[in-house]
Amino acid sequence: MNIKRIIIRSEAESDIKDAYEWYEAQRKGLGENFLLCIEEALSRASRHPAMYSIVYKGVHRVLIHRFPFGVFFIEGKESISVLAVLHARRNPKEWKNRT
Repeated sequence: MNIKRIIIRSEAESDIKDAYEWYEAQRKGLGENFLLCIEEALSRASRHPAMYSIVYKGVHRVLIHRFPFGVFFIEGKESISVLAVLHARRNPKEWKNRT
C-alpha cells in the first residue's frame, strides 16, 4: 500500500485552527477531540484517496467522524493536498474558490 504524503494548505490550516478554537471554547478538550478526528480522516485519505467521492473537478471529500465537517483534497501522484476543512453547512463556494 502506497501511503501518500499530506500537504495542508494555509487556508485549510486556518479552517482547522478556527474550528479547534470554537470547539475548545464550547468545552475544554472538545477541540482536542476535533483534532484527533481530523488526523484520523487525513490518515484514511492518505491510505485510500480514491475511495472518497469526487465532489467537484477532481476534489475529493472525506467526512470527519463525530463532527459535521468535511476535508476537501486533491490527489496527486505522491501526495494529497488539503484545500479546506469546512463545516457541512458552509457554502460550497468557500472551497471551490480554493481549487
